[in-house]
This record gives sequence, structure tokens and C-alpha cells, in this order.
Amino acid sequence: AREVAPRDARAVVNYDDVGGISDTIQQLREMVELPLRYPELFTRLGVDPPKGVLLHGPPGTGKTRLAQAVANESDAEFFSINGPEIMGSGYGESEKRLREVFENANQAAPAIIFIDEIDSIAPKRDSVPGEAEKRLVAQLLTLMDGLKPQNHVIVIGATNRPTLVDPALLRPGRFDELVYVGAPDEPGREHILKIHTAGMPLAGDVDLAAIAKKTDRFTGADLEDVVRRAGLTAIRRTSGEPDSVAMADFEEALKDSRATVTAKMEVEYKKMKGELKKRAAEVRPIGFITEGMVESTRDSKH
Repeated sequence: AREVAPRDARAVVNYDDVGGISDTIQQLREMVELPLRYPELFTRLGVDPPKGVLLHGPPGTGKTRLAQAVANESDAEFFSINGPEIMGSGYGESEKRLREVFENANQAAPAIIFIDEIDSIAPKRDSVPGEAEKRLVAQLLTLMDGLKPQNHVIVIGATNRPTLVDPALLRPGRFDELVYVGAPDEPGREHILKIHTAGMPLAGDVDLAAIAKKTDRFTGADLEDVVRRAGLTAIRRTSGEPDSVAMADFEEALKDSRATVTAKMEVEYKKMKGELKKRAAEVRPIGFITEGMVESTRDSKH
């Protein structure tokens, strides 16, 4: 359930491997890399760096790869938690696993803890019937609150469904920053295509720029699938003896490919940031008591 990735296991993952989201990378450099590499800047100014950053956006946009790149470029240890896998069957087992990750990260600092599919371990407590899920959310909140600037540990969460995350996590001092990770732009798509075709023998007529132009709103995962389909098309076309992959193979592959991200989806995700922060502000510090849960007893006494 817990993966501690050694530095050399992700040495090849850097910002150059994450194409088309330069604005997002710049945001993360300021929020994560700067505090981990130059903590003295924040000490000098008397401000605390963010404890956590929540990456949200459609599936396949490279949120995990982005977190790995930030850790590598920050020269930080990388601890990865997959939300569904950390759930244990025994009482308190999930909370114990979570505590262990935070303890190990503190010992190995500077470090980044990456929680993928965070909505699965930190869902809204008023929407889950089980006590185990509520205990796990409470444990994560406690661990986040326990992080101090001098620990040099930053938590990065990732989710495709940010509205399902418990709003208490988005309050100041926890996941202070929300970063949208969307589909790459056209130059970014060309860059991603170059990455995925690096080991592929391309025919002289292959125009990656033209393919990038035709793949609006395709994610990195979508583009990887296009390259794979083009290779399979070349194999079928040559009866199993391809010398190279031609432009016609890519054209054929595009006929069966669709963008994961729709225009409506992009708009909805971009609107979410303000909504999520608004919901977080509405969380009452008293705990689970909400309007209507407690009735006045004044009238019943008379």
C-alpha cells in the first residue's frame, strides 16, 4: 500500500517529460520546489510555505508524473500513496499505514508525500456511512495539522473528482493551494508525441505538428494511445513486418481515437476552484454539528 520510490527510480522524470502545461509547472515550482530547495527565503520573510497542494483535473493529464517531476527537480524523497490500496481490513490498519508514511517522510526530509485518488481516502464525512472512512479522514487532518515548516515535507494530493474530497482538507494550513491540471496545449501535444515516438521508427512523411493540431483537448494518455494504435496499424498493414510507422497509420489511428476532455468538462473543472474554497470556508470549526442537527429545547420546557 505504501511505495517509497528511490531517487534513481524516477531520475528520468523531470519537467521536460511533462509537456503542454508550463503554467501549471511554474505554479508548482513556486509552491513546492521553492520551499523545499530554498527554505531560508520563507524564514527570512517570516511566512510559512504551503503544507499541501491539491492537483485536480480530468484523468490522464499526468498528475502523478507531474508530482514525480517536482520531487525529482526539488531533490526531495518521494513517498507515493494510492488511495484505494491503503484501505486495510483490520481496525485502525489504514490509519497506521498513513502515519507510517508521514513518519518516514519526516525522517527522510526534504520529502514529498503524493496521495493519488485522495477522494477515496478523504471523502466528505457527511456522505460516507462507515466509521472507518471517517477515522481515516480525521487521521489525515491530524497529520496535516502536525506538519511544521521546519519539517520540509509537502503533501501533494491528486483527484479527478475534487468535489468529493472532504472540505475540511481545503482549509488554510492543509491543502492551501488548488492547482488545475488540464489537457496540454498544441505545442505541448507535439512535445508529448515526440516523447512517445522517441523509440518508434517514423516514416519521412510523419508530421507530428499536424497530428498535434488535430488532437485538441487530447490528454497525454490519449496521445500515448494514438501512438500505440498507429504502431498496431503499421503491423497490420505490413502483415507483421513493418519497417516504419507512416502518417497514414496515424491518420487511421485517429479515426478510432477520442479526446477524454470535453469543452464542457474544461469549463466545469475551472469553475470548481472557487466553489471548493467556498465550501471549505463553510466548514464549522465546532465539528460535525450543522444547522438543523440540534433543536432548541426552550419551547419543550414550558
